[in-house]
Amino acid sequence: MNDAGGDRVEGHAQAAELGGKKLPENNEPEHPHLDPSRWWFASSAFPMIAGTLGPVASAFSICALVKPWRQYYPPGTDVDMAEFIVDPPWLTAINAVQLAIAIAANLALLLNMTRRLRFSIAQPVTIVGWYVSALTLIALTATASGPLVMQPADEYIWSQAFYYGIYSAVLYFVVASLMVVTFMGAQRSHYPKDFILTPSQRTLMLQTISFLMYLLVGALVFSRMEGWNYLDAVYWAAVTLFTVGFGDFTATSTLGRALLLPYSLIGIISLGLVIGSIRSLVLERGRHRLDARMVEKKRRQMLRHMTMKGNDEILVPVRNGGPPGVPSLPPSNSSGLTEFERRGEEFKLMRKIQEDAARRRRWLAMAVSSSTWLVLWMVGARIFLSFERPYQSWTYFDAFYFAFVSLTTIGYGDVTPVSNGGKSFWVFWALLALPTMTVLISNAGDTIVKWVRDATDQIATVTILPGERGFRKDLKQFLRMLSCGTLFEEEIEESPPGFLGNAQRINDSTEEEEEEDIEGTLKQDENELAAEVEENMASEFTKDQPKRAITFSDHASVASGSSHGKSRNSLRPNSPSSSSQLLKMTRAVSIPRQIMPDIPSNAADYHVTLIEEVGRVTQHLKCHPPRKYTFNEWAWYLRLIGEDEGDADRHMRALPHSHQRRHKHREGAGEGFEGKGRDEGEERDSMPQWSWVGSRSPLMNSQEEAEWILEKLTQKLTGELRGVRKAEQRRKSIFGKKDHG
Repeated sequence: MNDAGGDRVEGHAQAAELGGKKLPENNEPEHPHLDPSRWWFASSAFPMIAGTLGPVASAFSICALVKPWRQYYPPGTDVDMAEFIVDPPWLTAINAVQLAIAIAANLALLLNMTRRLRFSIAQPVTIVGWYVSALTLIALTATASGPLVMQPADEYIWSQAFYYGIYSAVLYFVVASLMVVTFMGAQRSHYPKDFILTPSQRTLMLQTISFLMYLLVGALVFSRMEGWNYLDAVYWAAVTLFTVGFGDFTATSTLGRALLLPYSLIGIISLGLVIGSIRSLVLERGRHRLDARMVEKKRRQMLRHMTMKGNDEILVPVRNGGPPGVPSLPPSNSSGLTEFERRGEEFKLMRKIQEDAARRRRWLAMAVSSSTWLVLWMVGARIFLSFERPYQSWTYFDAFYFAFVSLTTIGYGDVTPVSNGGKSFWVFWALLALPTMTVLISNAGDTIVKWVRDATDQIATVTILPGERGFRKDLKQFLRMLSCGTLFEEEIEESPPGFLGNAQRINDSTEEEEEEDIEGTLKQDENELAAEVEENMASEFTKDQPKRAITFSDHASVASGSSHGKSRNSLRPNSPSSSSQLLKMTRAVSIPRQIMPDIPSNAADYHVTLIEEVGRVTQHLKCHPPRKYTFNEWAWYLRLIGEDEGDADRHMRALPHSHQRRHKHREGAGEGFEGKGRDEGEERDSMPQWSWVGSRSPLMNSQEEAEWILEKLTQKLTGELRGVRKAEQRRKSIFGKKDHG
């Protein structure tokens, strides 16, 4: 796509400053709802998971190398005092080599994420290195559990280092397999050969490495000061930094207690940064991507259902098909809706699709996170039981209780692991459980907590704090919420509709007052026009009628540099053109009762209006949650960029199975609203037909609504100003030739 409208002025300026070097491209797909979710996982989620768990696997490899794998544990002695049995030199050497290979693989992935090493070079190095480490550790642990077993077997146990080797092998194999999927997807051109990550997400791997190094080095320092086994110190450091604090290992020396204060403070903050980045991936990037995909699936399902049931009349544009010379009524369908009103109903349908999909996504995310948390709880308890039963005679309930106290970071310390397998597994398990718990709490806030809060507000509304809508509507709203939207679905109008219910917050009361004034004036105009219809009905039927319905402005004139729409007075009964327009008001006044300002009739005022709206929408970008515009607001902004919600020629019927490749140039809100100052015929031909419930609807775009509108307004303003500049240059050229002549 060319840049005739100045779409990427800032990018061109930066490229010039960089001496012609190419800027990194934005790899985020423009229409993510059309791409299967599996490719988003492959291009974004899998690299993030690998970047997080890869360093964890290497940290466990270090733990598997620093101590021997076997201990002598005679019956009746303390397991903490068990003597280490030196490993064969070949085992230590091979273990050290695989650790070096794994570190090189991690370094290649880190350089790839920071764009210091090409994807095609880094990924094979990372994948091969991790697979080599995984297979090497599997071979070493299998060998150790066979030929290296000493007799009598009940007097020898595996140390924590042996178990860390097993956990490391599992993690290496998992992350290598994930990166194979990512690499194959890029090779098959499902996405660019680069990670689709934000700058903050690209640093997640570095944050993870920093935290793990901090934990391991801190454990080394405290093991020397307190006289602990190093791997016991790793367990203590994890219990401390995860804020569980069992109390089975505590610093007793004055120096140790003094160093604990800064060590724990810095470590907890570092862990919070890592957890925050992981939460950002799951709850922000993942939420946005899955929302878009679920809306697309819900949209297709809704269109398919409406088509099969024959209830798809609202999807068909209302066109005037009467023969020439015959007086035409306002174009309408069997339900009596004009095209503008039909588009409004179509818009409401799309909002309902978005709301239903968002609700389903929230509860699905809650179900997935709850299930994952329960699996970690139940399965973790079973593994703890198998490790601790030979040493403490635990029951499953003891392990169940211990796992819950650990997950919730209560950490009473009355039940703690003492076995080598139990302590090492707790470190591995806690690294997985803590982010899961964080995501679960966030999802609960979006579902259960939100439902309780809304229910409390509704109970207050129908009892002690009545709302402005009246008791009956408040009661219906309350019953609708209790029934999860099944009762009184059509009788209650959400205001404003959107992803999160009350998503649009109106903070400025003056805007409401202005809208009320405008609406009152518009209703007065409608009454005057309706009265005029009755007086002129008989005479007007014999005159030629235009073939288009009344719209608030001519979209072609908006795109023209000389005229930018009809003024408000052109709709007055006494205006010269009103006689031909009034006939179209025969059916309940065809001008919809919408708050719709007029576009200025001259270029200068039109440009000022564009600038004012750009400033207003820029303020909307600050809204949280993101602002969701009403249909009337959308109609106004679309008029400003050259679209007309009352013009059926611009609209099409949405198809249930429209795909990106199949309808790439046929339907497209993203491509269809450029508005770059072309002449009327060229612009009409270049704007594809589209539908609010189509796959290329502005509501289906990857951008927030305010971002989309701001981009199109900026493009329109740029095109208009370029047109003014060209006209001025042409005028100077003409006058220059005359002067020379």
